[in-house]
Amino acid sequence: MLRFPKETCSDPVVCFLAKDFNLTFAIQHASIFPRKEGLMVLELSGTKSNFKKGVEFLKSRGVKVQNAAQEIIRIIENCTHCGACTAVCPTGALWIKRPEMSVEFEQEKCSACELCVLTCPTRAMKVNPKDENFF
Repeated sequence: MLRFPKETCSDPVVCFLAKDFNLTFAIQHASIFPRKEGLMVLELSGTKSNFKKGVEFLKSRGVKVQNAAQEIIRIIENCTHCGACTAVCPTGALWIKRPEMSVEFEQEKCSACELCVLTCPTRAMKVNPKDENFF
């Protein structure tokens, strides 16, 4: 997970991961606007050495890099099935089952972007760290 400060949001720093560090990436989620803080969830692959160099480059540009070794969980007892989370889920991991009108959660589709956590009015969605290591 990359958190960009507002000063860096308009810079093409992620492109340098491929160009300068030979890393490939798949963007799972991105919410970046000019002159505002941004969030990007990436799957990165490449050699361990290049990966470390790429992460150091990002940090030098003010980007906060966090290991996304976490998962989103739903506390079903807290869920009122309002559907707010389904409106913000970029991967379709949260969806409304019809005709029951119940919110369903497919964790294997979840990119751990945390948008549902921020949106849920009853706090039924939670971040569950699998590993608290940060880069």
